Amino acid sequence: MSQTKVTSDLITSIDASKLTGSLPAISGASLTGLPSDITKQSSDPTVSTNPSGGVGSIILNTTSGKMFVCTDATAGANIWQAGVEGSVTPPYNVDFLVIAGGGGGAGYYYSGGGGAGGYRNSYSSETSGGGGSSEAALAVTASTTYTVTVGGGGLAGANVARSHAGNGTSSVFGSITSLGGGGGAAWHHNLGLDGGSGGGGAGLYSSALLYDGVYGDNTAAMGGDGTTNQGFAGGDGGSAAPCNASGAGGGGAGAVGGSRCASGDGGVGLASSITGSSVTRGGGGGGSSESHGNASGGTGGGGNGGVAGVVNTGGGGGARNGAGTGFTGGSGVVILRMATSDYSGTTTGSPTVSTSGSDTILVYNSSGSYTG
Repeated sequence: MSQTKVTSDLITSIDASKLTGSLPAISGASLTGLPSDITKQSSDPTVSTNPSGGVGSIILNTTSGKMFVCTDATAGANIWQAGVEGSVTPPYNVDFLVIAGGGGGAGYYYSGGGGAGGYRNSYSSETSGGGGSSEAALAVTASTTYTVTVGGGGLAGANVARSHAGNGTSSVFGSITSLGGGGGAAWHHNLGLDGGSGGGGAGLYSSALLYDGVYGDNTAAMGGDGTTNQGFAGGDGGSAAPCNASGAGGGGAGAVGGSRCASGDGGVGLASSITGSSVTRGGGGGGSSESHGNASGGTGGGGNGGVAGVVNTGGGGGARNGAGTGFTGGSGVVILRMATSDYSGTTTGSPTVSTSGSDTILVYNSSGSYTG
């Protein structure tokens, strides 16, 4: 019987030269080995845009016209290369030590020392001030600029009874802010100011003594409060026989300022190895006493009674013991540490740049910025 119709089960192959004309439309659902489709959307992909096609997936931003190719398909941390337009990469961690300016020491007689600048630390489980725990590192995004502000020390107190020295100013890195230390209080009947660490309270004579229309009261000569997770309170001044007119020490990052006759010393600071070696910063300024003279500043830049706080430590200024002005607080410091492989090299403010192992360290002694 002659064959009048060729069916598909009889065809095993066809030479391409035998095919002419147009082929009918067919479904491409069974075709394999073709490039992945381009996903169209009105925004750029992010690190959390998880492509179902994995590496090589393509996204077209229909608003900007930019095209992105996935080169790393790690869930939640994808990398999308955008050709000459840059890339979308996950943030990286930057450890920090941010210390504000210390408060000034009070002037006039028998006065309180300045409190240390607020102390916030994320490095290697080291503690923050005021007994606080270590903080989480700051996640930095590529090409984003982060402000770095280094706080100044507080002004010295005036040669005026019942006056205050100035608070230090805040230090900042991005969203991290440490508050300036509290100013010390001048004799008589005078509270230390609140701050990162509190300023020392003023000395006064016996509670039976009327001065300037006010009777002395030890509760009215208390130290200023510190800030949670930044610093401790200033010591309490007052009259406690045999130490009449005893100004107190400013609070430190690591301890409350010394009170009245007990010492009047500034509270101690805290040690950190964020720069690669251990350095103590954030000591409170020493107070002054009629009976014992000038007290010692807290370890870590706190000024002794009669001495300014040390620059770039956030140390509190020492108090005056006698007529005259007090002493300024020490300026703060901002220190950043990150993996050298993450370091962008883009800064302002001329930080000191060094390395330790696989990390790069930036020390800002004055204000500037860092771009991720």
